[in-house]
Amino acid sequence: MQMAIDANLDLVNVAPQAKPPVCRIMDYGKFRYEQQKKEKEARKNQKIVDLKEVWFRANIEENDYQTKYRNVVKFLNEGDKVKCSVRFRGREITHAKLGQKILERVANEVAEICIVERMPKLEGRSMIMILAPKAH
Repeated sequence: MQMAIDANLDLVNVAPQAKPPVCRIMDYGKFRYEQQKKEKEARKNQKIVDLKEVWFRANIEENDYQTKYRNVVKFLNEGDKVKCSVRFRGREITHAKLGQKILERVANEVAEICIVERMPKLEGRSMIMILAPKAH
């Protein structure tokens, strides 16, 4: 402690569990400032993955399908997960196979840029599939 006082620095206990405990003589304020700078830089560089949702219909026309397909590809290229849903209205629920075919078509067409995180599954009146981008 006397050495730290003479150097006008702080005595910091680095490893209190060690036998004997390890201490270091340093400027603790400067150390905390540098740690905060490193943490801020790490937060700035990290990518937050969002979950985007694209709705399809069981009897979707080809042009509408292509528009929604382009959105799925755009979201996956941006690094976001995509939740593809087919909503059934009224008696459409009896033709759940049509919705499954649409979702499987989407999965096959984007297979090279993503992985299917969750296969198509019927939940209530909608069928849901989740796609995640492949790691580059």
